[in-house]
Amino acid sequence: MPERKTIKKARKDARQGKSASTQAGEFVREEIHHVREGKHGARSTKQAIAIGLSKARRAGVRLPAKKGVSKRTRAQAKRDLAKGRHPGRKTSRTRARAVSGALRRETHRSASSRALSRQAHASARKRSAAQRSAAARKAARTKGPRKRSAAARKAARTRARRR
Repeated sequence: MPERKTIKKARKDARQGKSASTQAGEFVREEIHHVREGKHGARSTKQAIAIGLSKARRAGVRLPAKKGVSKRTRAQAKRDLAKGRHPGRKTSRTRARAVSGALRRETHRSASSRALSRQAHASARKRSAAQRSAAARKAARTKGPRKRSAAARKAARTRARRR
C-alpha cells in the first residue's frame, strides 16, 4: 500500500498536467526509499522500478505498458490498471506474506546510487537524441515559473564553474 504522502504528490502532478510517467515516478521513488531503508530488497533496480510502476497503476495512474515489452508484462500492466479502476478482491494474506518474505531476502544493493545511475544510463542509451530532447522540452514546459527560474540559475552556475 503506497504512503498517503506519495499519493498526494502524484495527484498534485496530475493536476499540474504532468505526464503519467512523472506521476508514477513518485511511487518508484517511494519504492527505492523502501529498499534503501531496509524494508525489503529487490533482485535488480529494474525490479524495484517495476514494483513502483505496478503500485502507481493500482493507485489509479493511467500508465500503459511501453511499446516493445513482452506480452506477459503488457498483460500484467493491464491487470494492474484494471485493479486501479475497479479495486476488487484483496490479495490473500498467505500470498502477500510470501511475496514480502521473498522480497525481504533480496539484496539492497539494487537501490544504491551506483545501481540507479547504471540503470538510468542504460535506458537513456536506448533512446534517440530527438526523444531525449523532446522529453527535456516537455519537462521545461510543465516545470512552472519558479522552478524554471531556479533551474536557469543552476545552469548558469554550472556553466560558470566549467569555464
